[in-house]
Amino acid sequence: MGILSGKKILITGIASERSISAGIADSMYEQGAELAFTYMNDKLKGRVEKVAARCGSDIVLPLDVASDEQIKDCFAELTKKWEKFDGFVHAIAFAPPGQLDGDYLDAVTREGFQISHDISSYSFAAMAKEARPYLNPKASLTTLSYLGAVAAISNYNVMGLAKASLEANVRYMANALGKEDIRVNAISAGPIRTLAASGISNFKKMLALFEMSAPLKRCVTIKEVGDLASVLASDLSASLTGQILYADNGFSISALPDATLDLVK
Repeated sequence: MGILSGKKILITGIASERSISAGIADSMYEQGAELAFTYMNDKLKGRVEKVAARCGSDIVLPLDVASDEQIKDCFAELTKKWEKFDGFVHAIAFAPPGQLDGDYLDAVTREGFQISHDISSYSFAAMAKEARPYLNPKASLTTLSYLGAVAAISNYNVMGLAKASLEANVRYMANALGKEDIRVNAISAGPIRTLAASGISNFKKMLALFEMSAPLKRCVTIKEVGDLASVLASDLSASLTGQILYADNGFSISALPDATLDLVK
């Protein structure tokens, strides 16, 4: 028996088999969870269905979090399969084209700022509002953040602000849902070569520097993030809520790693 045996969990945000949320789904399935999935549009539906199939699931539902109606419909459809469930993984983020290019102040726009925060942060709260009546006690909600929430990172721009909002969202949601014995946490993962990351300029150079600088001297894998997400969804982390956990091989603790010092002539 795995640590998630008997748990029913909804997975969002899969864009390809290399998505972090796909790694989370694989880990949770290995640990005994029964899974359901969402897809944003018809282009991504087939990719999500492939991941769902290998995880033994035929529950694949449309969900565009920009629409409150779609969020409501998604959970209404899910509860036709599951009367109650044990949480969801929020792996959704978006910034409009151009918002992650170059100088932050040159790139940021009012519209880009609003959309980035709406999709990347508010959607977590919006999903929780609709899911709340259907969540079992000891349910767990998990989202994905990044170091750019607390430190300025080149070309991450407005997404860093949206992730900072998301991390504050975690704390306020944890406080609101705690009395119902529902936990809320975030994983701040190190950089991983995903479809979403491909939109960040110089990402390959970031990966190389990360590998040299992290205390464990290697990049993070989607399996490692997935395994941490499984622990967060399990009763093994029953006392943990409102937290941001760094799955980054220690990179976030290094102020002046040897790799950067070696670059100075």
